[in-house]
Amino acid sequence: MELKYEYYILATPEQVWQTLVSPEGTRSTFFGTVLNSTLEPGAAFEYVGPGNDGENTVHVYGTILEAVPGKVLRYVEHPGPSYRDNHAELESRVTFTLETVGNCTKLTLINDEWTENHPSLANTQGHWWMMLSNIKTYTETGKTLDFGWS
Repeated sequence: MELKYEYYILATPEQVWQTLVSPEGTRSTFFGTVLNSTLEPGAAFEYVGPGNDGENTVHVYGTILEAVPGKVLRYVEHPGPSYRDNHAELESRVTFTLETVGNCTKLTLINDEWTENHPSLANTQGHWWMMLSNIKTYTETGKTLDFGWS
């Protein structure tokens, strides 16, 4: 299964990159989480933020495969330990590609290489639309979308 999304954002690839990796950008667009990583190939990463109990929790973690500022961010991810007992066995690959098109940036997201019967696939299909819409809005305006969640 491959999930593929394309968005055009009125910003430079460097501005979109900052939204994807900076604490302010990820907190605003990735459901309140911060990306912790050196972003070097082979390095670990984790998205950490408020959990259901209000405490910080690891929502997603994994390994950086490639990180070229303003160009590509690729990693293998696992759901956080609080979501699934077998979290280490469940994985998929995420690739963000940034490309200049006219006066904007084409953001392509491919989420593939899913572990067979991965229980997060259905939720992920719906959540990427929201996150990508928020990435676009935040990068262009500095504001986030309100999805009505508390």
